[in-house]
Amino acid sequence: MIDFALIWAGLIAFAVLAYIILDGFDLGIGIMFPFIKSKEDKETAMNTIAPIWDGNETWLVLGGGGLYAVFPLAYSIILPALYMPIILMLLGLIFRGVAFEFHWRARKSQHLWDKGFAIGSLVAALCQGIALGALVQGITVEGRAYAGGWWDWLTPFSITTGVALVVGYVLLGSTWLNMKTTGHLQRLARNIAKVSGTATLGFIGLISLWMVFIEQQYLHRWFDAPNIYYLFVVPVLVLTVGISLFFALKRERDVSPFILSISLFLLSYIGLVISFFPNLVPPSVSVWEAAAPDNSLKFLLVGAAFLIPIILAYTTYAYWVFRGKVKEGEAYH
Repeated sequence: MIDFALIWAGLIAFAVLAYIILDGFDLGIGIMFPFIKSKEDKETAMNTIAPIWDGNETWLVLGGGGLYAVFPLAYSIILPALYMPIILMLLGLIFRGVAFEFHWRARKSQHLWDKGFAIGSLVAALCQGIALGALVQGITVEGRAYAGGWWDWLTPFSITTGVALVVGYVLLGSTWLNMKTTGHLQRLARNIAKVSGTATLGFIGLISLWMVFIEQQYLHRWFDAPNIYYLFVVPVLVLTVGISLFFALKRERDVSPFILSISLFLLSYIGLVISFFPNLVPPSVSVWEAAAPDNSLKFLLVGAAFLIPIILAYTTYAYWVFRGKVKEGEAYH
């Protein structure tokens, strides 16, 4: 028998991962913006993402809309628990988008829009990380409704995950610029990548250890036999990828640091999925409890089978068309 709830859980998980990676380096460039001093370097950095940044947010719409449609119970629990960080995240994304476009139009106030681009990116990234931390630490549920308080999302753990995601996005953004640019901007990006890479690995280790003290489910999932014998490969791979990243940066490679940065995010995401499963809303609401009726899942899957390949196709085509280095003075706008 086909498990439609599990198929949809995989599709939503894929959409969220695609958004984190693809919009992550966009946000990372925005967060880095105050450290890029010259106007020419700032415009080159923006031109590396100008053709693709708005399309990357398609995956956020797909993930959020998909959650509402196929896991309505999870949506009705998560949204009330995380209203504040989600609203602030959306405002940050809107402000970032407006600032991005006004950078090219409002020449007299360009420096203000550059600050807006940085602030919007920082707020969006920080709130995404805080929302993730609040989800990881667990949401209080009674019956089929959120039973926690307005400020339950704001804890030392969630703030730590917020800062960690900001640092991780800076790593993605800096390795993207290392891959896409040359000269002074590339050297700056490489130096930022070394610092943010070290910090990202530190945060991965800290949060991983912290999680096992937050919820017994995570402790048993990772350290009970026989799980520990085959799950230990995940932290070993994280350490291996981290070391490879620093060697690639030291050898001044262009492409491999970005691929290795994505690999760090992918491994961290796999670790979260391992910790959560089978729950969609930790610690008590499973994928199957949160799912819509099978008839609804089947009907929506037909649309997804048509839509998702199209999104993948035009995303891949956009990245292919705008591949290669972006030099100073070259502009998409």
